[in-house]
Amino acid sequence: MPHQTDDLRIRAITQVQPPRALHERFPVSERAADTVFETRRAIQRILHGEDDRLLVVVGPCSVHDPQAALEYAGRLLPVRQAMSADLVVVMRVYFEKPRTTVGWKGLINDPDLDESFEINKGLSLARKLLL
Repeated sequence: MPHQTDDLRIRAITQVQPPRALHERFPVSERAADTVFETRRAIQRILHGEDDRLLVVVGPCSVHDPQAALEYAGRLLPVRQAMSADLVVVMRVYFEKPRTTVGWKGLINDPDLDESFEINKGLSLARKLLL
């Protein structure tokens, strides 16, 4: 009799919601789309030497508390605006910890920080925060 050797540590399988479903539930606003478009264009111009400002990417190692991330962004915005002639300030936002092999893997993977791995909840929280 053959021994089972595959899928020994799988407790359950939950379907992850597709990106389209997230986009439909949380559509991007015109203001958010403008911000992303303009910032990407500014970054591209800096990287191609067409803009002499300095690109500054700042932020936490990873987001574990959406409210704290919003507070951080709220404090960063006036600095971004005040320094815009010399700097393009971009807030770093990581939702996953890809190099972490032990412990918490990030907001998307474990939004409740309790090893419940509610990935669909994490995806929704991340999308809402970015918007």
